[in-house]
Amino acid sequence: MSRPDRASAPLHRPTHVLVLGGTTEGRALAAALDGRPGLRVTSSLAGRVARPRLPVGEVRIGGFGGPDGLADWLRTEAVDAVVDATHPFAAGMSHNAALAAAATGVPLLVLRRPGFAPVPGDRWHLVPSLTAAAELLPGLGRRVFLSSGRQGIAAFAHLDGLHFLARSVDPPEPPLPPSLQVLLDRGPFTLDGERALLREHRIDVVVTKDSGGTATAPKLTAARELGLPVVVVERPPVPAGLPVAPDVAGAVRWLERSA
Repeated sequence: MSRPDRASAPLHRPTHVLVLGGTTEGRALAAALDGRPGLRVTSSLAGRVARPRLPVGEVRIGGFGGPDGLADWLRTEAVDAVVDATHPFAAGMSHNAALAAAATGVPLLVLRRPGFAPVPGDRWHLVPSLTAAAELLPGLGRRVFLSSGRQGIAAFAHLDGLHFLARSVDPPEPPLPPSLQVLLDRGPFTLDGERALLREHRIDVVVTKDSGGTATAPKLTAARELGLPVVVVERPPVPAGLPVAPDVAGAVRWLERSA
């Protein structure tokens, strides 16, 4: 991802930008906007990770209380533009942001990294949900690497005939599969590390979300090299009618036009 030169293109006027973040892109956008004269940037994190990586500048942690609460915050804090840089699977927050922006008339951009793209040799099985992934698993393998986030592990709790290896930043909460091993770790991950992980734990099927980005992509390469099937949960759509930028540079250009 290229980083824009924040000194070369100042925003048109003093403004307040709310970045709904918690992602690599959210932190990069806050850094790209940091220090621009007259610009206030507030990054908002959901607070679901115990020790989040904080962006530069002003940060708030916690929910807004639904779309109405977010709309009230936009009005109270005189926000001029919102960038939804949440995780591609944070559909609830994206929905609330769209409703709040529509209610207040505040311009809203979705900053969403491109999804993963299959290449020759991949054995992908695309499914619409984690529930569908759980239904498919018994026919694909017995030792499963769950790389789909700790909040989704409950979808596999009823599968007592499989062994699961799950990786997450924080410990998952019940319900959990009967046979589950948890690795507490945070990306980015290396290709060599992912190869070793899959071999050491004798993994024969991988489950992941189509989150995109480079931090967790090496597991897909490692799975391809080993000939393993990968169950890929498709990402939810962006709320209809909203502009979308694939990277930080595009988000900065949008802000320069909209603020």
